[in-house]
Amino acid sequence: MSKVPSLNYDKVIKALQRDGWIVVRQKGSHIRLHKYTKDRKKLKLIVPAHKPTRDQPYRIF
Repeated sequence: MSKVPSLNYDKVIKALQRDGWIVVRQKGSHIRLHKYTKDRKKLKLIVPAHKPTRDQPYRIF
């Protein structure tokens, strides 16, 4: 299995915004984003605003 690259949270947020996600709020070191689907369902996502390390890259679930 290949490793997931270590990304800066700023780049992750910018990429998600290009895809239609909206930053709703930030509480501490967590940024909450929302996106509405075509059938008007609200998707929610939380991105931790931490500096990446080699040992703990962002994981895609």
